[in-house]
Amino acid sequence: MINKRLLVKSLLAHNDENSFYDKKRFINIGEKEGKAKFLKHVCALANSNPNNNSFIVIGVEDEENLILGVDFFDDSKIQNLVNAYLDNPPLISYENIPFPHLPENKVVGLVTIRSNGKVCSLRKNIWKYYGGSVFFRDGSMSMPKVFDIKLKDINSQTVAEIEKQASNNIELTLNGVIDFLYDRHKDLKGNYKVFKEQFVVCWAGTTKKSNDRIYYSRVDIELINEQVKLFYSALDEVEIAHTEDSFSITEYVQMGLNNHQKYYPLESTNIYFQENGTYKIESTLLFNPPQYVKSTLYHIYNTNNTILSKIKKKLPLSASDKKSLRNLPNTYLICALNGFEDARSILEENRWIIKDYDRNVYESLKECLRILRKVKYS
Repeated sequence: MINKRLLVKSLLAHNDENSFYDKKRFINIGEKEGKAKFLKHVCALANSNPNNNSFIVIGVEDEENLILGVDFFDDSKIQNLVNAYLDNPPLISYENIPFPHLPENKVVGLVTIRSNGKVCSLRKNIWKYYGGSVFFRDGSMSMPKVFDIKLKDINSQTVAEIEKQASNNIELTLNGVIDFLYDRHKDLKGNYKVFKEQFVVCWAGTTKKSNDRIYYSRVDIELINEQVKLFYSALDEVEIAHTEDSFSITEYVQMGLNNHQKYYPLESTNIYFQENGTYKIESTLLFNPPQYVKSTLYHIYNTNNTILSKIKKKLPLSASDKKSLRNLPNTYLICALNGFEDARSILEENRWIIKDYDRNVYESLKECLRILRKVKYS
């Protein structure tokens, strides 16, 4: 069993990016350029490593190799994105790896790419890359290739050694459990469960009981053996259940207009543990968003656009504007889920303006974009 934190350290020890690993300060697959560059690197790494895993480490400053971290990213549909844009797509996973020195809401992203043994290429045009393009790694660069397109196995032994160095042990697991329950979350109700005598899942959060069911907020859930953060949210509510063989997370999001708020189930994630030391994760979108009268939403949509225009022009906001600003991400979200095609792109395009203006509104905006991303790629 691989300890992913050790794996990240082993990859960074190589310092320079190469044909089986890349590192990024951050990725942005919400925007067309960021999505295109990410797909290019996935394609190149898959083609350069037909018989072994390849990796992208996210949240690392390139020059000094400093681990700065990124926001928790729970896009369980990232495989759907790759399948939509690549022919012969590799298997891909995105995992959130906590590091002790990072703030609670920051992690290192680890993308693991496994080729299917065939030449991977872009299926259709995206940004400045043409459909049919094939990319390979040339040192630390992902470059297009037109001639002599052959898959060559040159990294299997090196990657196998790196993964072996990252093997877990009992000491690391015990230290991880103690750190999670008694250091990082000593102010929250913490729990743990062992599955198949090998896997340890820890979770913590603020609990509340409703109709004989327990819900968690401020939730943090980790698979300790692999040092993988399975879920993190400072906002949404979560219901947790487990059997002897599985662990399930059902996430709820609060939505509504004005004071008429309601919790809606967003997604169910189930982790199934096997006797052979493996596990699989399955996610199911449960979301059935509320529908509203279009005339009401047009008024809200136009009000939001006016507020953003004032912020861009550095005009003062009225008391009513400031109240609407607090709800702006959520109301744009409702508009997007009710057929307003531009609402999502408006959130994407103005995220940095909002971040500079009001950090709390920005945190809400990120949650809304996460929901829209899940809905889009399901």
